Amino acid sequence: MPIVDIRRVSKIYRMGDAEVRALDDVTLSFEEGEYVAIMGPSGSGKSTLLNLLGCLDRPTLGNYLLGGQDVSTMTDDELSEIRSRRLGFIFQSYNLIPQLTVLENMEVPLYYQGVPEAESRERALAMAKLVGLGARVNHKPSELSGGQQQRAAIARALTNHPLVLLADEPTGNLDSATGKEILALLEDLHREGRTIIMVTHDDHVAARSSRVVRMADGHVGSEGR
Repeated sequence: MPIVDIRRVSKIYRMGDAEVRALDDVTLSFEEGEYVAIMGPSGSGKSTLLNLLGCLDRPTLGNYLLGGQDVSTMTDDELSEIRSRRLGFIFQSYNLIPQLTVLENMEVPLYYQGVPEAESRERALAMAKLVGLGARVNHKPSELSGGQQQRAAIARALTNHPLVLLADEPTGNLDSATGKEILALLEDLHREGRTIIMVTHDDHVAARSSRVVRMADGHVGSEGR
């Protein structure tokens, strides 16, 4: 069974009398352990698709199964719980809390899950070590380079042991050399069996994935490995 299964999903926005189909009858599935890049020009539907995959929005039509569970019609509270426990998010702008240390940032998702403090600290330290930030855990985000901040964001996304990692332009704010380091880290995570779905506009970034889905006008234009 696919870990992510999108079945005939449409997302329709209504603006007055006008109807905009950001996604139009999209069917896609992703297997556990896949590393997929989603590409497409502005307005193609890739960001809308990522929002649906991340349970930040619901489809107007169709079904979305995550780990075999249909999340299409869940309430806001139920979707929040799914985001907290089953998904990890990596953003272009890192989205770290500036007042907290690296370690405290990593512990935030676990705090909201009610994980005991000792276990939370142990898991956060393990993730910091995994991404090469073991010596920087007591630093604030402003004391880190862009690449280190993105490593911290990746570690935070991993602390809840998510079913799927969702990455939105994860190298978009980084220089070329640092971007390659982050892509190498994502490849290491993929080799460990993590499921990664990444939105990118960059062909060089997409080429590092194992499968590319190209969106066009709300449809899946093509797929390839």
